[in-house]
Amino acid sequence: MQQDTPEAPMLLQNGTPAFRRLNLALFAAGFSTFAILYCVQPLLPLFSAEFHVSAAVSSLSLSLTTGLLAVAMLVTGSLSEVWGRKPIMVASLLSSAILTILLAAAPNWATLLVARMLVGVTLSGLPAVAMAYVSEEVDPKSIGLAMGLFIGGNAIGGMAGRLVSGVLTDLGSWRFAIGVIGSLGFIAALLAWRSLPQSAQFRARSANPAELLRSFGQHLRDPGLRYLIAEAFLLMGGFVTLYNYLGYRLTAAPYGLSQTAIGAIFIIYLIGTASSAWVGDLAGRLGRGRVFWIMIVLMLAGAVLTLLDAIVPILIGMVTVTFGFFGAHSIASSWVGRRARTAKAQASALYLFCYYAGSSAIGTLGGVFWSNWGWQGVVALVTALLMAALALAFRLAALPPISPQQEA
Repeated sequence: MQQDTPEAPMLLQNGTPAFRRLNLALFAAGFSTFAILYCVQPLLPLFSAEFHVSAAVSSLSLSLTTGLLAVAMLVTGSLSEVWGRKPIMVASLLSSAILTILLAAAPNWATLLVARMLVGVTLSGLPAVAMAYVSEEVDPKSIGLAMGLFIGGNAIGGMAGRLVSGVLTDLGSWRFAIGVIGSLGFIAALLAWRSLPQSAQFRARSANPAELLRSFGQHLRDPGLRYLIAEAFLLMGGFVTLYNYLGYRLTAAPYGLSQTAIGAIFIIYLIGTASSAWVGDLAGRLGRGRVFWIMIVLMLAGAVLTLLDAIVPILIGMVTVTFGFFGAHSIASSWVGRRARTAKAQASALYLFCYYAGSSAIGTLGGVFWSNWGWQGVVALVTALLMAALALAFRLAALPPISPQQEA
């Protein structure tokens, strides 16, 4: 007599209650991560004044966080292959929120930097693991939308962290502002814990370090993944550099904007929420390679537009850059999960390692360009990065898919 075999768990599909719970949880997780990560960005000029440090040194409050985040993700991504996705993500969100609340009491610049480095380590358990979770649990036709909505949460969190910190700093102090951001992150962490569905497709791997290291080598042998990893470094490096030093430009003459006004500029991140979901879905239908390079061209056009002196074209340029960046990131991050055959969290960790390494290294290097050549130097640096990214995008689009189910 033939025995019935258990049915494989269904992949999450758009329109189902489980898919809606997934998106709510990942949106909250992305919101918390990016609000905590980038809440210091509009405060960089204030840190320079209060702690008597240069623009490049002030940017370390962001660059050290993203740098440690990049390295630590290689570890937490591997741990999630053994311990599971949801436990790592929830622990990451809760610990990061608590550390941020404590950071508000930092007595000096050195303590603030140490606290922000620890935040970089604790945040590392979310981005790469969430990308792997989506690639495992979501139906391929819905992956672009799910990843786009997760990145939309990143955009909203990045905007809220910057806007709230700017407004609350003007109303009270930067310490009060960061404490509020940490509290919002704690609430978002609890929401993610309650709403995120348990993994149904995850299969734990051996805790053998040699096997985990071999997986990294397997990913790097795929030229497509190598190109995507390089794109992450170039695109994020250029994007964060523009935003890092835009505040310095607009708080100086002839603009003289307040911290609230600088924070309000990050409302532009709402454009990223729309573009990440829409472009991710569009690329899933038309082909990633056909849409990806267009997003990079948009970033280039927007960066050049910011060279004009009037505030309106500067803002239009930043809107264009933001639309293009989040669209490109949505495509690339979902593409990584599709090209990686196994150990998807490690593949995502490699992508995000270069993503945050670009933020850290290029974001700080941009301070040197700003100090020596002003905004023209910053835009020249970003333009060079985006031209390299565009060349790689054409090579990436020309690669054959690694399986019949994957799109070129």
